[in-house]
Amino acid sequence: MSTHIPRLEMDALRPDLAEYLEPRVKRLGYLGELFKCAGNAPDVILHFMHFTDALKDALPDRLTELGALTVASYMENQYERHQHERLSIKLGFPREWIEQINQLDPAAADALTEVEKTAQTYALAALRTRGLDVQQEFKALAQLVPPSEAMAFVMLIGRYMTHALVVNTLQLAPPVPSIFEG
Repeated sequence: MSTHIPRLEMDALRPDLAEYLEPRVKRLGYLGELFKCAGNAPDVILHFMHFTDALKDALPDRLTELGALTVASYMENQYERHQHERLSIKLGFPREWIEQINQLDPAAADALTEVEKTAQTYALAALRTRGLDVQQEFKALAQLVPPSEAMAFVMLIGRYMTHALVVNTLQLAPPVPSIFEG
């Protein structure tokens, strides 16, 4: 865990950020360490969360969770992977579906739909190549979903990469265990 960044509790956050986070903290029962750290840059984290909200509105839940879990697994971001495993369960998605996404092998994932396999194939190619030479994979996705969803999915991959960079840089521990532990 990085100690170079102060951890701010709710009462130390800028009031508008604390107000925005309050429903999330009540629902989860804790203020995540990511927010405790990012609270040092309140404008940035507020815009990041508004971006996150916009992405959730732009995509079906299954594509959102598939993207979040794919990036979290690929980037070894257990902080986000564990939370999105739990959210996926809460949304009613099967454990087998979650497990197959985490395996990062869409060709072998029989619990994923064609759209989901295509989306994960694109996401993994984009992650591996830094978005270079993925036109074929993106075209395949864009042929299966509306243009608004195709573009939102690309942006979603970037959002979760950003989260992973923060978590991995600060060595933040997951606030909850994986659904596959214990």
